[in-house]
Amino acid sequence: MNIVITGASSGIGRETAKILASTPGNRLIVIARDNLKIQSLAGECNIKSRETVVQPIQFDLSKGDFDQLAQQINRQLGKVDVLINNAGAMLVKPFGNITPAEVDEVLNVNVKAPLLLIQSLLPVMQPGSHIVNIGSMGGVQGSVKFSGLSAYSASKGALAVLTECLAEELKERHISVNCLAFGAVQTEMFAKAFAGYTAPLTADKMADFVANFAINGHRYFNGKILPVSLSTP
Repeated sequence: MNIVITGASSGIGRETAKILASTPGNRLIVIARDNLKIQSLAGECNIKSRETVVQPIQFDLSKGDFDQLAQQINRQLGKVDVLINNAGAMLVKPFGNITPAEVDEVLNVNVKAPLLLIQSLLPVMQPGSHIVNIGSMGGVQGSVKFSGLSAYSASKGALAVLTECLAEELKERHISVNCLAFGAVQTEMFAKAFAGYTAPLTADKMADFVANFAINGHRYFNGKILPVSLSTP
């Protein structure tokens, strides 16, 4: 399978890439701003399994050229079977103090980037492809909300609705789109947002679920926002 993962430099994205790279025959492109980290990830995966190929692409999702990115992915893979929009921007700040630039950053990474990446990769996605958007319980209507996460939660709410809309629009092409709304997972981003709180799930445990869902979830779900949480948040 040909798989693209954004936000692969650390946390769940990195661990998911490692799991998917362990399956013989898979070809992965891992995307992140931190070139050293994804180069290291690709090297680690390629050494462990010579039957898979992991290729890193340094790219800034907040302001990069998505058409050029898609062309590069097309040259390296030819087609995309699975796209995991894992990259995210977290902002923890009182609502009254949020700046326009901070709003732009959060919305660009959490909503605009997945939208543009999906749009640019559609020509190389075949029937049976699966798009997995990584959301948050904070973006699920009716869930418990937390102070300081208004911009972040709003962006993840938008991603959830985008998922539902794209699933409807792409169903005639037999391309499935789902969103996994994460609760508490012990990552660097989570630790910054909830200092002093230890999440019940580690990044590698959640990655195991994500990897399996990315390969098999579209057999059972389409256009669904699936809470993946043992706790609140």
